[in-house]
Amino acid sequence: VRDVMTTEVTTVHPEMGITEVADLLAESGFGAVPVVGAGDVYEGLLRDQDLVLRESGIHVPTTIAILPGIEFTLPSHLRRYDEDLRAAAASQVADLMEREPATIGPDASLEDLATLMHSSEVTHVPVVDADGHVAGIVARGDIIRHIARTT
Repeated sequence: VRDVMTTEVTTVHPEMGITEVADLLAESGFGAVPVVGAGDVYEGLLRDQDLVLRESGIHVPTTIAILPGIEFTLPSHLRRYDEDLRAAAASQVADLMEREPATIGPDASLEDLATLMHSSEVTHVPVVDADGHVAGIVARGDIIRHIARTT
């Protein structure tokens, strides 16, 4: 992972405003930024897709009437509704960031990284050292560039 990660990583803090971070992502072209707290310890990840979700319409959950007066709401729809409400109300990074995204260590193999990205269905993976500090970040494009250089 050390060979493909971007080491000059821009990070943000949980108390930063969503508008400020949206400007940062737009100006830099980053698809995600790690979130660090006290002592620059990794706390989560804010992705551009989180900001898109914030601006999208709220999906009203599907409710099925089984009998008169008895209704059933699909659990997956309730989760999405909760996520949509949380995103719409977000004003700070802490309100919108993913708190437990997939991470990887700098000495992990490229195969482990690719497997993690595929199984987690993510486009960015923060590289976190043993002390919990951000050592880098890997985007799918970093892996593709590495493959192109080495094959």
